[in-house]
Amino acid sequence: FRCVKVGMMNSCHLMKPVSGILVNGRYLTYQQGLPSLPVPPLQQTCERYLSLLEPIVEVHELKRTKQLVEKFLESGGVGEKLQRSLERKAQNTNNWVSLTTALKTDYLDNRLPVVVYSNNSGAFPRMDFRDKQGQIRCAAEIMRAILDFKTMVDNEMLPVDYLGGKPLCMKQYSQMLSSCSIPGLEGDSIVFHSKTSCPSNQFTVAHNSQFFMVDVYNSDGTPMTVHQLCVQLERICNSSLETNTEPVGILTTLNRDYWSKCYDRLVQDQTNKEALLAIQRSICVVCLDKAMPHVPDEMYCRRNALQMMHGGGSQWNSANRWFDKSVQFIIGEDGAFGNNISHSCADGTIAMALIDYVLNSIKKLEIIQSPMVPLPMPQKLHFSITPDIKKAIEEAKESLDKLAQDLDINILLFNHFGKNVLKANKMSSDAFVQMAIQLAYYRVHQQHCPSYEAASMRMFKQGRVCEIPSTSSASVAFATAFDDPKTQKRDLLMKAIKVHKWSTNMEISGQTLFGHFLGLQCQATETNIPMPEIFTDTSFVKAFDYRLATSQVPSNSGCLPCAGPYQLEAYDICYKLLENDMTFVVSAFKTSKENNPAQLNQALEDALLDMRTILEI
Repeated sequence: FRCVKVGMMNSCHLMKPVSGILVNGRYLTYQQGLPSLPVPPLQQTCERYLSLLEPIVEVHELKRTKQLVEKFLESGGVGEKLQRSLERKAQNTNNWVSLTTALKTDYLDNRLPVVVYSNNSGAFPRMDFRDKQGQIRCAAEIMRAILDFKTMVDNEMLPVDYLGGKPLCMKQYSQMLSSCSIPGLEGDSIVFHSKTSCPSNQFTVAHNSQFFMVDVYNSDGTPMTVHQLCVQLERICNSSLETNTEPVGILTTLNRDYWSKCYDRLVQDQTNKEALLAIQRSICVVCLDKAMPHVPDEMYCRRNALQMMHGGGSQWNSANRWFDKSVQFIIGEDGAFGNNISHSCADGTIAMALIDYVLNSIKKLEIIQSPMVPLPMPQKLHFSITPDIKKAIEEAKESLDKLAQDLDINILLFNHFGKNVLKANKMSSDAFVQMAIQLAYYRVHQQHCPSYEAASMRMFKQGRVCEIPSTSSASVAFATAFDDPKTQKRDLLMKAIKVHKWSTNMEISGQTLFGHFLGLQCQATETNIPMPEIFTDTSFVKAFDYRLATSQVPSNSGCLPCAGPYQLEAYDICYKLLENDMTFVVSAFKTSKENNPAQLNQALEDALLDMRTILEI
């Protein structure tokens, strides 16, 4: 994602070191032995819920909620019935949260646009080219690296991921490529084509908001080489100069109900139906973006992050995307580089593994010449655009531009210290940072809010992510008292960290609080039991109305993880913790007058520095 003769060229074999790749053997070695997700004890979840509410709701609200919880827990009552129903479901499935509740509720049923609200992205340091040839070469190297990664997945030769010495579920790796979300009126669906009887051997390439299908394997089944892929990409670029072609890709930025209606109209035409299916089946999308307006070096990192999140607007690259696709790699003519990932298809850590592999691989390429072979022509996808679809495209441009203008992000490159200092103090780096975020939010807003940190549940079969409650009575006590010189700051910090570590261990070990409640709600709906008052209570709404959504996304390739707020009033914070530094990407919407990413990041930097001083006492 040259100077060569189009249609014929020297084929070559791509050779790269694979030392360390196969150390742990086949990546599904431990898959069958992974445990199924348990159903947490009902009493335990309710007690955790009340503890969660203490720093969030008013006294009279908490009193009423305690009464509702007591009623819910009565012997033979509705809570017990729902719990038994959920336990029966759990006995017949590997993962009752991932398959029936969280994925459906968080992503498939969500009617907001996937761009910004749902998809996440990664922004890389600027590449060292500023022209079309450099862009083509870089894209070809990326495509080849993706094919190598895909080969490892298909041959089940990825190393097994571990957490705390325990093997993790690897299923998402086989679902990340050749998958796509399909819009629906009552909810979206996901199609996985990688394991079908006839999987695609093509990439979708987007250039000037036009889409092409390009073969990426030779007739003997071997992956095309970098030079071969360069030929194919040159062909595409030469045949897709800027035109008045309607930018169909912009439709994937619409809210899901509107896009679903447009999709249903599109597939009534056979040409459209075939084009849409080709994109859905393809391995992934490679977006060849046009150069964005020049910005000073100090502003480039932020601008690049925004380009990866939404394309920069309809006049730039936002239509040069298919946001429903599971994986999109983006290469700009000006050296911009990153990707956009559908969260419904894969979690951030899975996507980051692919990203890290690709970036590390393109640094190690060795080219060996071999005989010339003919190459099949890339096929341009054509769409039949009716007046109502043309109108929808114009409305999509307008709505996307408003969304892009509304999104605000700020990046903090914190180089004062990193995990090394915290390890030296025998402290959880992640919990320490979570408390810094709590302190920063309190200093800016003079109040506390419900917040969570995303964490993996991949110790269980088909595990996805869970929500670790970050706000606790201990974190509130710490943040509230920190600026009082009379308080024992270190003691309060250590208590808050201890609580967060406990909550983390509970969630990743399958004792999910929010997931459990969501499962019980689903059982009430499925069994036609009236929704219990505990779930319609104002306290329940407040408890999970998160205003801070945070996630640590490890990367060893310099990738900057980015995500948008999931709702108008919320912040999203993605961060990386390295040995000697940390990086934070904070996003919010400008129309939320109370939220200011730059101000929060400044407060976060101050909080980290202030908290370090109490470690030295």
